[in-house]
Amino acid sequence: MELRHLRYFVAVADAGSLTVAAEKKLHTAQPSLSRQMRDLEYEVGVPLMNRSVHGIELTAAGRAFLDHARLALTQAEAAAEAARRAAQPTKPTFAMGFLTGQEVDWLPRATGVLRDELLNIEIRVSSDHSTTLADDLQRGKLDIAFLRREQQPDLEYKMVAKEPLVVMLPSDHPLAEHKAIDPHDLVGETLIGISEIPRVLRAVIDAYLKRTGIELKPHLEIDNFAMAISLVASTRGVALLPVSAEHFLPWSVVSRPLKGETPTIDFVIGYHKANTSPILKTFLSKIDDLTTRISSKARRNH
Repeated sequence: MELRHLRYFVAVADAGSLTVAAEKKLHTAQPSLSRQMRDLEYEVGVPLMNRSVHGIELTAAGRAFLDHARLALTQAEAAAEAARRAAQPTKPTFAMGFLTGQEVDWLPRATGVLRDELLNIEIRVSSDHSTTLADDLQRGKLDIAFLRREQQPDLEYKMVAKEPLVVMLPSDHPLAEHKAIDPHDLVGETLIGISEIPRVLRAVIDAYLKRTGIELKPHLEIDNFAMAISLVASTRGVALLPVSAEHFLPWSVVSRPLKGETPTIDFVIGYHKANTSPILKTFLSKIDDLTTRISSKARRNH
């Protein structure tokens, strides 16, 4: 997969049209652009967009791919800039990791915390499963990570947010007409469950179902939010996911809150207690102000 494929895909997604993207953004021939997009879909292995006379609409897979394509291009630009600076005096680095999908919201906020230091440091960014991020913190590969509260020795955590779990279901499902869904109404539905890889999320869901006295046996178990939402659409099933998964929703899937007790999952910043990085110290000294501002904004919006 080449970076130009990612650039072309982002341009098409932003334009909503192969023709407009070809003529206005990329200055290339539309048939050539269409061929490049078909090549990309062949390499990814799934359709990324639906084509019609009215333009294009991203599939669930395409929406998931778009966020990562943007991030990959950003990281490629950062890599090129790092190479150009290689002959200059070495700057201190700060490695940040994000639970996949969360970088959309939290990467701009995290870099904003360090805005006064950005000219004097190199920032490295990665995304992965929470368990992998915790391992990388443990090994010193990351200075900070936005993740779940994994049980790892020598790691410290600071609370960032409590994410409510919501129900994901097809937009034309009868339960979608409800403003909030009684968990007992999910009995008998096809459940898209969580695998053992996102173990913290799985434990939160299992504990919630046990407290409510509901027995739901998963039809399938996944570890990827975009895949879960795609399966909700294709199997007409339902899923319990953190509210941040709404970033991946296509038009065919909606989310609804749960009635009664709202289960939540902690979203935290993790770091190794032995890390003496002065950049980490600066970051941690400012993160409380950031989370306070976000909490205040959330309360105002409600």
